[in-house]
Amino acid sequence: MADISYLDDVAATRAGHDYKRALLAALAPTGAHTVLDIGCGPGTDLPALAALAGTTVGVDHDPTMVAEARRRTAALPDVRVLTADAHALPLPDHSVDRARADRVLQHVADPLRVLTEVRRVLRAGGLAAFAEPDWETLVVDPGDLDTGRTLARYLRTDVVRNAVVGRQLPRLAEEAGLEVRSATATAPVFRDFTEADRVFGLTRTAERAVRAGGLTRAEVDQWLTALTAGPFLASVVLSAVVVVKR
Repeated sequence: MADISYLDDVAATRAGHDYKRALLAALAPTGAHTVLDIGCGPGTDLPALAALAGTTVGVDHDPTMVAEARRRTAALPDVRVLTADAHALPLPDHSVDRARADRVLQHVADPLRVLTEVRRVLRAGGLAAFAEPDWETLVVDPGDLDTGRTLARYLRTDVVRNAVVGRQLPRLAEEAGLEVRSATATAPVFRDFTEADRVFGLTRTAERAVRAGGLTRAEVDQWLTALTAGPFLASVVLSAVVVVKR
């Protein structure tokens, strides 16, 4: 249940709430629309979509996530949750009016293939919205700069599969045959270490880096001690792209 708790924690932050609300506003679903949530996880965002859409479909590859999403939406008759691979969506061509993928493409094997699937299932004139972090932009203060840079590099090269997909979204969308309507970037700032640690996994990633030999125990201990000792700041660029199928 740790992954479920993490997704809920991110959604509960001010930054998480703000960008999710912006994505929803960009899609502007109505009761006439079928909306697809790709990588819906435990159903964190399904109720908000269902409150506006006619039919809401969530898909996730993880059976545990699907089971939790079904539990959370059991009282919502117009919500379906399916176990499925984002690279091969179990939906007919031209069957969806709105689609979203929130911090999902950073983890998939082939982001372009997923975007091509989105184009396939969208109806003409349909909208899709994607949000992805660019982990190369992660900044943390205080703490030794070299240690922080080493940790960010380890996160980019060894932890997150597509760590810079945020900056690639407009190009990939166009390669998939979608027209980019808007591309924006924000850099939410976290001033509380505990909250930032939940969202960015600073301690967890540092421990992995020690086990992998990228950092020493002394370097990580000193870095984490500095982060928890005084005024703190962490931020990462989050890109959001809205596309339309012509």
